[in-house]
Amino acid sequence: MEQRRWLKIAILMSLLAISCSRELKVKHKDNLPIYNHTIATILVEYASAVYLSDLTELFTWTCSRCDDLTEGFEVIELIVDVEHCLQGFVGVAKDLNAIVIAFRGTQENSIQNWVEDLYWKQLDLNYPGMPDAMVHHGFYSAYHNTTMRPGVVNAVKRAKKLYGDINVMVTGHSMGGAMAAFCALDLKVNHETQNVQVVTFGQPRIGDSAFVAYYSELVPNTFRVTNEHDIVPHLPPYYPHLTQKTYHHFPTEVWLYNAGFGSLVYPVEKVCDDSGEDPSCSRSVMGNSISDHLEYYGVELGGDTPRTCRIVMDPRVAAYGVQDLGGNFILSRDPSTSVVKLKIESSIPSNVI
Repeated sequence: MEQRRWLKIAILMSLLAISCSRELKVKHKDNLPIYNHTIATILVEYASAVYLSDLTELFTWTCSRCDDLTEGFEVIELIVDVEHCLQGFVGVAKDLNAIVIAFRGTQENSIQNWVEDLYWKQLDLNYPGMPDAMVHHGFYSAYHNTTMRPGVVNAVKRAKKLYGDINVMVTGHSMGGAMAAFCALDLKVNHETQNVQVVTFGQPRIGDSAFVAYYSELVPNTFRVTNEHDIVPHLPPYYPHLTQKTYHHFPTEVWLYNAGFGSLVYPVEKVCDDSGEDPSCSRSVMGNSISDHLEYYGVELGGDTPRTCRIVMDPRVAAYGVQDLGGNFILSRDPSTSVVKLKIESSIPSNVI
């Protein structure tokens, strides 16, 4: 019954979106960055790992999702905003010669409520310093008005002091992708970080066309990967006939889908045009699937526990943490030292929050 309800809503919104032939076109630069499949498949593993609830394994990079293409990653800071159920980390990937920032998305058991909210949310916040640019208040606040922003900015500054002016790669899935975009823009505009690259997975729309124009100019090296009928990239809804008042995706979309029939089905990875709303990409299908939202490139994206904000942490990790009055905390280490290895003994209980 619940799946049918989402399908009916998706169909209604899709019909409204295609009912008018007029469509806003956002102008962008001709020299767009080139999509790199290898980097995308590496960053999706970071976007997956940040969901894990065992902070000891995540902080020491020994978790079940912390090997394969991300092996050897060194976490600098792990930021947990308990009040708002947010989580992210900053670290150094020496194989990429880059600082990697990852933000957790919405936990699986709250996705349906979150999706329902996005159908009816309006543009309700002027982006500071960008005349007429409107953004989604919730996504903006998740990064700017929580412990996430100061934690990330401080970690990036520390990493650059040690490693120099290396690249910064920002990633996230779902709402984590929205936060990744706001983070990259913040680093570029307010902290003079020039070499910022963004790759997000299943990201919703976060602002209007004016915001998209500013963002695209300031952070051109951005790719939004979408998967098949993933419902979230279709939200908040896109209304071509409302021109300036509608939410709008920024470029460049990379759409993953299966083509062919029967035994001849094969995967396609399509790099879309520079409009941000290429009608031949994910907008060509109905966004009615939550399951398509939870896996990209064969990598699971979602929490490892049914409880929304449950975390587990070995008591010995507390020595690396700083906690504020709201219970939010940051685990921090000096990347110039070797990674701390904590073997969790059964006789030493873990704290569960």
